[in-house]
Amino acid sequence: MTLFVQLLIVGLSGGAIYALIALGYTMVYGIIELINFAHGDIFMIGTFITITILQAFNITDDPNVNGTLVAAILIAFFASMILCAILGVVIERIAYRPLRNAPRLAPLISAIGVSLVLEDIGKLWKGLSPISPPQIFGAGAVFYIGPISIQVVDIVVVVVSILLMVGLQWMVNSTRLGRAMRAVAQDREAAALMGVNVDFIISFTFLVGTGLAGAAGFIYLLKFPVTTFTIGFDLGLIAFTAAVLGGIGNLYGAMLGGLVIGLVQSLVNLIPDSNNPSSHGLGLPHGGGAWATAIIFAILILILVFRPSGLLGQQTPEKV
Repeated sequence: MTLFVQLLIVGLSGGAIYALIALGYTMVYGIIELINFAHGDIFMIGTFITITILQAFNITDDPNVNGTLVAAILIAFFASMILCAILGVVIERIAYRPLRNAPRLAPLISAIGVSLVLEDIGKLWKGLSPISPPQIFGAGAVFYIGPISIQVVDIVVVVVSILLMVGLQWMVNSTRLGRAMRAVAQDREAAALMGVNVDFIISFTFLVGTGLAGAAGFIYLLKFPVTTFTIGFDLGLIAFTAAVLGGIGNLYGAMLGGLVIGLVQSLVNLIPDSNNPSSHGLGLPHGGGAWATAIIFAILILILVFRPSGLLGQQTPEKV
């Protein structure tokens, strides 16, 4: 039970990161029905921005938190969000807006091209090898509830992610910009006739979605202090899977899908190793953790077979 609770906490923190990235996919798809394959690579750029700023402040692995470290953390967090948000708007303006009325295959190919360009920028910027920032929360940053050990970084990741997701929900549901976003997502032409600036709303959607990807890049490095130019593809694929699992185009679905995948990815470690005599041959070869990705996509396939719209998605008729 102790192990189960600890894996549950780890799964929630990992799932919160997936949910933040998945929100960008689902927001863009909900507005213009485009799968922005460059979104994961914007997350990668966010991790690089975070590392660059921490290095500029000469932050080391010293566990003693001082004023300089606090300032570096705050600047890295907001800089990652803001610069990634600006990058998302620039990409939308250059690569997607001219193709908005083109056949759907054209912007899709453009998104793949932008993804490859961002990966090459990452190579030129930080090289081919994995790089690590200083561990702001060291291995000793742990507190105990009875026999259960909880890492401080997991609590920080969950709390920050929840605040960002709650803020997004408030913006979408309670502000004029949010109402305009919902109107454009429901019917772009009708929203334009009602006076909504559709181009601005689409750019604003990219701004918010890629800003969340930048925040996810910062939060990811708190928990997993290593990144590389290919990390955007790897985590972007899982986050896109989370968006589809929850129901792409649905904000709550993206959050739920991210949390479900994070929990599955963590809890499969409870499956014993069949190569270990103590498991009596009842588990998988090398244990469940080695099969996490396969199990996640197997669950996705089953969900899409029996509920193609995802867990919270709704079936919508094709527009004529």
